[in-house]
Amino acid sequence: MNGGIDPITLAVLAGRMEQIADEMDATLFRSAFNPIIAEAHDASHGLYHAETGDTLVQGKSGLPIFVGVMSFAVKAVIEKVAQSGDLQDGDIFIFNDAHIGGTHLNDMRLVRPYFHDGALFCWLASVGHWHDLGGGAPGNYNPAAKDAFQEAFVLPPVRLARAGQINQDIIDILMRNTRLPQSAEGDLNGQLGALDLGVRRMDELLGAYSAPTVSAALDALSQRAETLMRQELSDLPDGRWEAEDWLDNDGITDDPLPIRVAIEIAGDRMVLDFEGTAPRCQGPVNIALPTAVATAYVAIKHIFPALPANAGVMRPIDVRIPEGSLLAADFPAPVGGYTETILRMIDVIFSAMAKAAPDRVVANAYGTINALSIAGRRANGQPWVMFSFYGGGHGGSVETDGLNHGNAPISTATIPPLEILEAAYPVMFRQWALRPDSAGAGQHRGGHGAIYEIEVLEENGAEAFLFGERGKAPPQGVAGGGPAALNCFARETDEGWVNPPMVSKMRGIELRQGQRVRLETPGGGGYGPPEDRDPAAVARDVARGLLSTSEADRLYGTAWQGARP
Repeated sequence: MNGGIDPITLAVLAGRMEQIADEMDATLFRSAFNPIIAEAHDASHGLYHAETGDTLVQGKSGLPIFVGVMSFAVKAVIEKVAQSGDLQDGDIFIFNDAHIGGTHLNDMRLVRPYFHDGALFCWLASVGHWHDLGGGAPGNYNPAAKDAFQEAFVLPPVRLARAGQINQDIIDILMRNTRLPQSAEGDLNGQLGALDLGVRRMDELLGAYSAPTVSAALDALSQRAETLMRQELSDLPDGRWEAEDWLDNDGITDDPLPIRVAIEIAGDRMVLDFEGTAPRCQGPVNIALPTAVATAYVAIKHIFPALPANAGVMRPIDVRIPEGSLLAADFPAPVGGYTETILRMIDVIFSAMAKAAPDRVVANAYGTINALSIAGRRANGQPWVMFSFYGGGHGGSVETDGLNHGNAPISTATIPPLEILEAAYPVMFRQWALRPDSAGAGQHRGGHGAIYEIEVLEENGAEAFLFGERGKAPPQGVAGGGPAALNCFARETDEGWVNPPMVSKMRGIELRQGQRVRLETPGGGGYGPPEDRDPAAVARDVARGLLSTSEADRLYGTAWQGARP
């Protein structure tokens, strides 16, 4: 028995509630206007505790980073309601303030109370990455931003609806502060539709099971998540392990920024201490405290994949974020490039954990989403903004080579297909291919990165903005594995191809019709000593064109040359 509820009923209710969140995800993905939500699934939905805002259930198709972050968003709304003392059935709150709700300003959050028999039962929430919300760079990944106001329009938690009545004034303000109002309004309507669906499905659930039974199930699921986490930690050795990695720069000053972590395990508890991480910086690689805590949760979920998406998982874990660091930046510090920083946090957690339990982790993935925005105006004056992120190699593991050309480990999103991007925007992909010699060497090598080459077709030309990382410090291997290739960006000029002065970040890239930009993304780090790799596997990579003969000899010696691929 679990808190008075039998195991079969608990399993059924857990599945029903997960299905509600999954169906909310699907509703938005099918109705959103912009490809970042519709194709890449940069969104999420969930159910949250009525009093604490803790995550109860989250959809499996959205971004894992939102599991922890959206709890902070719901808590912000709970605090606002506590101050005003006013909450009605049918209220909907909306905001994008990243310092309160985490991530960055593109992520628009909608939070709605769910009432049953006149009492607040739980909260429903939706978050989606809107294409553009003003600011100094189309698409809002402004690598030169020095405060949040240079990144995008900032909206604190406000009521979009009161007792079911939409406040059109809020929508008018939002639509006036975006370069792409049609896209924004379509995404907003999709999120509202997902919340409506969530209310209907909760009505059906509580019509089939009593409110006390469902509440008991939610409590039992949280307790079970905590128990499972404590069991997992108890199976690991006690000790302290450290790791360090770097961000290239902050986009303003070209100095590397360290990210450090120490993992301590004692019995059924764990501490993640980020003391020694760089202080808050001028540029937009800062992140807010909610984002840092949520990132630790994402890393834990990767290390312990069988655990449920529930706040109970984090109860035995103490995440220590140093005050004044770039992992706990206060408003209005710029945080637009949060993706790059949380990826490095995950990398150092994996690298430290590899010293305690190497079979639990994979080597570093490629470590950057390479946020590239290309924008301009068509011949009829209509603005267009192509924002997308790009893939790379994942790290090798104890079992196998890393995934080639995957998406970042902060998400289950997909990379928008080139056919979708070419159909929507005046561009052509001249290359979309795996990048040879980009994988870290190891007993199980890392996955390979990719090469993307994009040509501007619009006669008016375009302007591009790049926000990337891993141009100076490559993705690391673990358990004796080697590092992967560095990130490389180039743009075509009248004088030929050139690289950005800050390697991985640049704004104001002017492109004429017919000119191109090129991304060569990193692979993943290797797992295990390269000398332990099967020579036939090396020969196979050479035969497939993934590894040059010279690199094969350098990384693995010459024993592979006599092997059959």
